[in-house]
Amino acid sequence: MKQSSFLLYLFFTISAAAQDETIKKLKVESGREIKKDVTDTTNWKWKSGGFLSLNLSQGSLKNWAAGGDDFSLSVNSQVNYFSLYRNGRHNWDNSLDFNLGFVQTTSLGSRKNDDRFDFLSKYGYNLGNKLFLTGLANFRTQFFDGYTFEDKKPTFSSTFLSPAYLLASIGLDYKRDQHFSAFVSPLTSRFVIVANDELSRRGLYGVSPGKHSNYEMGAFASINYNRPFSKTTAYKTRLDLFSNYLNQPGNVDMFMTNIISFKINDWLSATYNLDLIYDDDVRLFGDNGKSPALQIKSLIGIGLLRKL
Repeated sequence: MKQSSFLLYLFFTISAAAQDETIKKLKVESGREIKKDVTDTTNWKWKSGGFLSLNLSQGSLKNWAAGGDDFSLSVNSQVNYFSLYRNGRHNWDNSLDFNLGFVQTTSLGSRKNDDRFDFLSKYGYNLGNKLFLTGLANFRTQFFDGYTFEDKKPTFSSTFLSPAYLLASIGLDYKRDQHFSAFVSPLTSRFVIVANDELSRRGLYGVSPGKHSNYEMGAFASINYNRPFSKTTAYKTRLDLFSNYLNQPGNVDMFMTNIISFKINDWLSATYNLDLIYDDDVRLFGDNGKSPALQIKSLIGIGLLRKL
C-alpha cells in the first residue's frame, strides 16, 4: 500500500513539473519579439501632392497713342505633381511638370507661348551625413508644333519629340533638408531626339542632318529648391547643368525654371514663371541661326489655383 502511494505521488510530481516547463516555454514564445522580414512593405511611406493653375489675361486698345494690339488674349495652364517615397535608407522622388499656353493678338494671330513636359525620377540610398548614392532619370519634350517668327513669318522649329531629351545619370545627392537638394554626377548619358523628318533633315538641336538622335556623355548637376515662405507665398526652382565630354565640354548647357505663386484665396492666385535655357546646339536665334543664344520665357498671370 505504501509502495502504491509512493508511485502515485511520484507520477503527479513529474506531471506537474512537465506542465510547469510547458507553461514557461509558452510564456517565452508569446513574449518573443517578432522579427520583420526585410521585404515587409507595411511601413513604406508615400507622400504626394502638387497644384493645378489656369491663368487668363485679356487686353484691348482703341485710339491708343502709344500703340499696341487692339485685342490680346492669353491662356496659360500649369500642372505640377510630385510623389515621394521614404523607407529606412531608401528614398525615391518623382516629379512631373506640364505647361501649356496660347496667345491671340490682332497683329500676330494665334500662337503657342508655352509648352513643356518634364518628368524627373530619382532613387537614392542613404550613405549618412545627408549624402545619397543616387540614380537619376529625366525626360523632357513638348506636345505641339512650335514656330519662330521673323518679320511676322512663321518658321516650323519644333514639335512632339523634336526635340526631346532623355538623360540617365548616377552620382551623389546631398539633401540638406526637405527643401534643398544638390545632385552631382561625373558620368551621365544623354540622348537628344529629333523624331520629325523635316527637322531632322535641317540638322537642328545638334543632331546630324538626316539622323534622328544624338548621343552625349558628360557631367551633370541638378539643384532643386522648393519652399513655402508663408501661408500664401511659395517658391520653386530647379537648375540643371550639363557638360558634354564628346564635344566642347567647356560650353555648358543650362536649364533653369522658377515659379513663384501668391495665394489670394482658396481658388485664386497669382503666379510668375521664369525659364532660362542655354543649349550650345540650339542655333535658331543668335547671328541669324549661326550661334546659340540665351532663351528666356517670362509669364505672369492671375487665375485659378487648385492643390492636388
